[in-house]
Amino acid sequence: MILRAVIADDERPARSYLVSMLRKVDEVELVGEAASGPEAVKVIEETRPALALLDIQMPGLDGFEVVRMVKPECLPLVAFVTAHDEYAVQAFEMNAVDYLLKPIRAARLRETVARARERLEDATLRAEDAARIEAAAADYQKAAGGRLERIPVRRKDEVVLVPVKDVASVVADGELLRVTTVDSQRHVITYTLRDLEARLDPARFVRLSRGTLANLDLFKSVSLLPGGTQTVTLTNGQELKVSRTQARVLRDQLLRL
Repeated sequence: MILRAVIADDERPARSYLVSMLRKVDEVELVGEAASGPEAVKVIEETRPALALLDIQMPGLDGFEVVRMVKPECLPLVAFVTAHDEYAVQAFEMNAVDYLLKPIRAARLRETVARARERLEDATLRAEDAARIEAAAADYQKAAGGRLERIPVRRKDEVVLVPVKDVASVVADGELLRVTTVDSQRHVITYTLRDLEARLDPARFVRLSRGTLANLDLFKSVSLLPGGTQTVTLTNGQELKVSRTQARVLRDQLLRL
């Protein structure tokens, strides 16, 4: 069986090296290359490979964000590529997600391909992959602890990168988050509010209730309501209710500004 593969790496020498090695592996067909995260999403959805070799650190979207943005029906088996991130390697090992450590050895690449073939032949293993990748992504992001500067969202068949500074509010709706921007554009992302909040600047984003975050920089007014609750009006015209518990937290935070 020919295994169709895609490679995504923003560094041309590293990508070319991996391409040359992959072409030496028997019964593997390279069907696409990408030099950035958004391009990787597009190539994967267009070519429908069985295996994607994704560099972790790429412009636009990192390897984990690519996995989140690819349509579920197009998501292939994934092997992440990393140069030196020990935390990421530990996360992959814990969650049985394959990885390639740069500089990549030919024997290690063949092992990755063999593992992919095994999973493709076993429906049970294939069904478990998405959950494992998500778990590895969560472990990696906890280890990395970096603040988000842009949030990747889907708009039809393209990926849009929304600057965090332009996000006015985030409201939980079941397993989805509804993001509204300063110019009232609306997007839906698949993320938990707790995980997203952990990667946003706490000096900028404040929780208004159990299911709502708002950008302090875009507050226009705060109105007091009976019963100790409040309503926040944002510069885009949005009106968001503040829970009684969070009203006290918000008051203290505003007084410190």
